[in-house]
Amino acid sequence: MASKSDTKNYKVVAENRRARYDFEIQEDLEVGIILHGSEVKSLRVGQSNIADSYASVDNGELWLTNSYIAPYEQAMFGHEARAKRKLLVKSREMARLWNATKREGMTLVPLVMYFNDRGLVKLKIAIAKGKKNHDKRASDAKRDWARQKSRIMKTHD
Repeated sequence: MASKSDTKNYKVVAENRRARYDFEIQEDLEVGIILHGSEVKSLRVGQSNIADSYASVDNGELWLTNSYIAPYEQAMFGHEARAKRKLLVKSREMARLWNATKREGMTLVPLVMYFNDRGLVKLKIAIAKGKKNHDKRASDAKRDWARQKSRIMKTHD
């Protein structure tokens, strides 16, 4: 199977780069999302942001809150830019996500919104735990050392 970057229809729409810095990612999961036509058209143009959004389990359903999809100007019937959007996930996964958030104190953080190889909008969410400031400093130091190490190895070769 071809990698995601090799497929012609795969296109990243929005990415939450800050999530890997602010949270310790335990595992990630690909979910579907219910959208209106004008929302999909706006995503195809690339006007969205998931940096401040989060996912939550309410009444047995998974919802994406505070994500931004810009209004599509040519749409006859528009949409609300910051509406709650329902995420599609199997019931077994839903139970596991609910368990992680309610009992273990984890958070559901969106990482990437993209069009998959079939042209459907998918969202990759992660079960994550918030990092403290000292954890962030440690990960910064680790990343800096890896960068320095690669520079040293490059110059000595």
